[in-house]
Amino acid sequence: MAEVTTERTLGAGRVLVLVYGVFVVAAAGRSASQLATHAGRAPLSYALSALAAVMYAAGLVTTTLVERGRRGRAVLVARALAVAELVCVLAVGTASLVFPDAFPDRTVWSEYGMGYLFVPLALPVLVLLWLRGSDRALAP
Repeated sequence: MAEVTTERTLGAGRVLVLVYGVFVVAAAGRSASQLATHAGRAPLSYALSALAAVMYAAGLVTTTLVERGRRGRAVLVARALAVAELVCVLAVGTASLVFPDAFPDRTVWSEYGMGYLFVPLALPVLVLLWLRGSDRALAP
């Protein structure tokens, strides 16, 4: 696999890697705390936060690979994860508004990530745009 980097892929990619890293810690910390202190209160809600942490960790790995110029499967996996992440944010965000009793405490994806300034909603969109832009920058 050839490594290819450009200023565009380096700058935006590094920011995305940083944001993913912060969200791995935030989602894992929040879900671990909620599950440890009162798991019975809203187990599905808190489990979804744990899922968010896992997805952010996977996003961190694939975004790092793409940011470092790796092509092929890493790009495909990064795209699939970003789409899955967006679907989850939209589904959980909608469910948290329609069924507020199921989400008594804020989670990473509840209310479309409002507790995190809507970054969980914006992040997968930004990743998809970045991947599209990096494809153009790396095209022969």
